[in-house]
Amino acid sequence: MNEAAVPCPVEDVQGDNRWMNLHQRFVLETKEREPEILFVGDSLISHLIYTDMWETMFAPLHPLNFGIGGDQTQHVLWRLANGELDNIKPKVVVLLVGTNNHGHTPDMIADGIMAVVHLIREKQPQAHIIVMSLLPRGHLVNPLRQRNAQVNELLAHKTALMTRVQLVNTAPDFVLPDGSISHLDMYDYLHLTPNGYRKVFEPLHDLLIQLLAETNGTQQPADEQQAGSSSSNNNAQQSLLHKGP
Repeated sequence: MNEAAVPCPVEDVQGDNRWMNLHQRFVLETKEREPEILFVGDSLISHLIYTDMWETMFAPLHPLNFGIGGDQTQHVLWRLANGELDNIKPKVVVLLVGTNNHGHTPDMIADGIMAVVHLIREKQPQAHIIVMSLLPRGHLVNPLRQRNAQVNELLAHKTALMTRVQLVNTAPDFVLPDGSISHLDMYDYLHLTPNGYRKVFEPLHDLLIQLLAETNGTQQPADEQQAGSSSSNNNAQQSLLHKGP
């Protein structure tokens, strides 16, 4: 049995019930809000809401952010199966999870991510699903960075024939020529700095604008076309690993 693909809540080892309280808050938000975009994942998703770019770029798109620090694929799977996908009909769901799946092989992690994708498709058949590739991690080359790269290769194959599922490369230039990652992009070589968030999420913003325009059957407004810099637009095109038919 692949435990990374079996829904499981986080064990409350600290005794303060914070994880379950967050989940319950998210479920309540689905009853109070009507998002066009749903972000789901771990701390890389949850911390996005505290950046300036969340307020200026993403908040106007009517999002919900269901990120919880430390979550693994099985934890996200449990949350989504227990209310976080109910009561809402987002046009786009953005998923970033898997780097915290310690003790799991690349195959197990990729299958866990795909289990989340299939659950989203089952519960939200109208949604376009964006799967963000796992970020590299660690200052220098290390087994976890190599594991994440292998997961991304597996995801490219697994999503290749899926309709309205898009795998996006989150970090085309995070690793420098000498194999290192700068603290200017990841302050602890895992979590993103403001500069790192811009590199990852500005191209995603451009893609979301495009998808929402297509979903609404409208042309992209001129002011939104000009919102990102020319460099971020180029990054958006370069970041697409695969788009299903």
